[in-house]
Amino acid sequence: MIDAYDEYTHLTLDRRRFMEQLTRLAGSGAAAAAIAPMLAANSAQAAIVAENDVRVKGEDITYPGSSGEMKGYLVKPANQAGKLGTVIVIHENRGLNPHIRDVARRVALEGFVALAPDFLSPLGGTPDDEDKARDMFTKLDPARTVANAVATVAFLKSDKDGNGKVGAIGFCWGGGTANMLAVNAPDLAASVAYYGMQPKAADAAKIKAALLLHYAGLDDRTNAGIDAFKKELDAAHVEYTVYVYEGANHAFNNDTSAARYDKKAADLAWGRTIAFLKQKLA
Repeated sequence: MIDAYDEYTHLTLDRRRFMEQLTRLAGSGAAAAAIAPMLAANSAQAAIVAENDVRVKGEDITYPGSSGEMKGYLVKPANQAGKLGTVIVIHENRGLNPHIRDVARRVALEGFVALAPDFLSPLGGTPDDEDKARDMFTKLDPARTVANAVATVAFLKSDKDGNGKVGAIGFCWGGGTANMLAVNAPDLAASVAYYGMQPKAADAAKIKAALLLHYAGLDDRTNAGIDAFKKELDAAHVEYTVYVYEGANHAFNNDTSAARYDKKAADLAWGRTIAFLKQKLA
């Protein structure tokens, strides 16, 4: 069922075919209707760091993209002391939704300036309907997306509260985008990709950032590219660390998805992520 949902969310199944598969697997239409919300993300799920948490200051901003205005959510610690490392938080293929805003606040609470860009900005921004948002990703220009990510690095490098060092953390679609950002932004200091697709083999040699790569043990689709990517990174002498979380599903970090969230894997990966970013962006 999780594999079918993964296929649906990555644009190879439409909603009708997904529900047909789920009905067959669940045994009835009623069971499928009950299970589908457990597989999907629930935007009503309580945030780990509330929007009004007094420990952080968040605001919606606009900033210069590669060829137009980008929207984003900028969060900083409320009681900042000195210049901080800066982190780009890159959303999944649902856009800049409440969950990713929550993740940005979690990053800020760890002592960073965090910016979660809305990469659907060229199409007007992330809509409230997440299925509509998913469909919008098919209309994005990949080259422009990468250029907007590079422009985000430049924007954060000049942030008055930042120390000039920029890292990135991305999830699913955002993990692949974080990898492509590492390829195209030589001044990116560190990149963390959660279950993100790997770049082309020839692009690995362009990476200057240190990489931290988290993969889910049950995510065969994404994991198929791990060995080839590692081979190219080794050949290019790129600094990287790979962790595979056995028994975990794709999107294991997303605590708004009851069926796929794996608290043990998510907590372990998060601890490793924050330690890595603190080391590389100090």
